[in-house]
Amino acid sequence: MKFNPLSKLFIVTITAFTLTSCMQSTTKKSSVGVDRQQIMTVSSSEMKKGAVKAYSQVLAEAKKKGNLNPSKKQLKRVRNIANRLTPHTKFFRKDAPKWKWEVNVIKSKQLNAWCMPGGKIAFYTGIIEKLNLTDGEIAAIMGHEIAHALREHGRERASQAQMQNVGLAVLGALTGVGNVGMGAAATVMNVTLTLPNSREHEVEADRMGVELSARAGYNPYDAVRVWQKMKKISKGGQPEFLSTHPSNSSRIKDLKKYAKRVNHLYLAAKKK
Repeated sequence: MKFNPLSKLFIVTITAFTLTSCMQSTTKKSSVGVDRQQIMTVSSSEMKKGAVKAYSQVLAEAKKKGNLNPSKKQLKRVRNIANRLTPHTKFFRKDAPKWKWEVNVIKSKQLNAWCMPGGKIAFYTGIIEKLNLTDGEIAAIMGHEIAHALREHGRERASQAQMQNVGLAVLGALTGVGNVGMGAAATVMNVTLTLPNSREHEVEADRMGVELSARAGYNPYDAVRVWQKMKKISKGGQPEFLSTHPSNSSRIKDLKKYAKRVNHLYLAAKKK
């Protein structure tokens, strides 16, 4: 279809208006200053519904293989840490403490943990055992993963993918822009478990994570120690320019800076 100049101008104008109207910061600035404007075309409720279904699928598969919550003691430990962290999500967004938070442990050699939209958390035994994590270090990792959910990075990435699929030139002409073609559950699974987060998302989650753990009374420098362990086990890791994630060294440097910034929150929390 060919468009005359007036039609092209109309499409560009409507597209620009649509994108501008979808701009928002999903979290308050708080102490670490993460308040970047994000383009969100996929609905938050759709992502949360997809997360419920995707999380159930993951748990069912783990249970089928006998890998779901293999240790009651370990599960209690991880859930206790989550119970200390989640009330402090209110400092980033008012609705978050009321999310239907869930925490489970999956037996796996992978050094992994994640949090789906709406607060669906999984910790893998591999990361706890191989890194010999302390409670503070678990809190640091969990705080980082919770931060991804608070910032709705998965929703942002789904929105970016959606815009790429439909093409910016016709975005404003579409109806039902919140529909994710591949299905909400599959989308959540993809952005949580398959696709790597961008450097920008990782940095935001790192910074918010140290604040969240500090407010809960965990030493923010535990996040530094986590990545020192990761650096050691990965024997330095690959150069930053070859990775979508920050290098271990630059990550450690940034975490030290922000741990120092929020250390007063940790000291205040300890006095309570």
